[in-house]
Amino acid sequence: MIQWPPRLTLANTPTPLTRLENLSRQFDGLTIWIKRDELTGTEVSGNKIRKLEFSIAEARAQDCDTLITCGGVQSNHCRTTAILGVRLGLKVHLILRGERPQLAEGNLLMDYLSGAEITYLPQRDWHEHQDLAHKIQSDYSAAGHKAFFIPVGASDEIGLWGYIAACEELKKDFARLQMVPEYIVVATGSGGTQGGLILGAELFGLSSQIVAFNVSDDAAYFEAKIRQDVTLWMQRYKQHVDMKKLKITTVEGYIGPGYGVAGPEIFETIREVASSDGIFLDPVYTGKAFHGMLSELRKGDAGQLAGARNVLFIHTGGLFGVFPQQQNFVFD
Repeated sequence: MIQWPPRLTLANTPTPLTRLENLSRQFDGLTIWIKRDELTGTEVSGNKIRKLEFSIAEARAQDCDTLITCGGVQSNHCRTTAILGVRLGLKVHLILRGERPQLAEGNLLMDYLSGAEITYLPQRDWHEHQDLAHKIQSDYSAAGHKAFFIPVGASDEIGLWGYIAACEELKKDFARLQMVPEYIVVATGSGGTQGGLILGAELFGLSSQIVAFNVSDDAAYFEAKIRQDVTLWMQRYKQHVDMKKLKITTVEGYIGPGYGVAGPEIFETIREVASSDGIFLDPVYTGKAFHGMLSELRKGDAGQLAGARNVLFIHTGGLFGVFPQQQNFVFD
């Protein structure tokens, strides 16, 4: 039996699970489904809010009044943390990777509007971001505050709970729809959503295979990261799973030029999905993963999603990441 840790009720759940009627017609005998986690609330915060329900609950349990977290300049996670912090009466300090841009737009604009304190750390120094976070933590302590550090994407043993809980929700979805997909597809950047789904599928007996498309790093990184997080999760919460049963599948080849940088094929996929089914993806996470999924499905039995009759895509959000890159869309 699962012993749940402290949790705040912040997300609008359960989120809808619906069929992509028009896009599915491109394939013979295949239905593409979508879990609308971009509708979790807090200004379309997507998957981040599920994890933060547990991370911020832990911060409160430790009597912290400040949250420190980090990510890219257009981090969905940082923006979500900033908004939740102000709603819950917590100060938020963000460490953002890169230089301060001349114009604050997209997620960064919302960070500023939410009143977050922001420190920029150049890309060349990013390997020191945790050391900087601990220094800032010490500075707050010296000023009489207690700060809680949340890692990139809230992807650690605490954040895993977000998508463990989502698997309990998925199990109910599948029972209602009388459908169990062969594959559950998701974008992976810091590994927390992917890891939570893999662990949750094992705990709730879901037969679906979790397939992630990486938008940064490589498959070896996610293999090591997820196994480390699950090990820490078992130690921290006195839970047990058979690590040998956890299948970590990360499909490479769709990162493009790099993290946060997308090629024209990604923007075309975003436009295609929006114009066919009214679903809006982003160029950093969901656009790349969805493009990867369609590409593998079109390979048929030669692809990574061979034999699929039902495929579920987890829409993890990221809408505000579209606007800083709007110049990359091409319209006839």
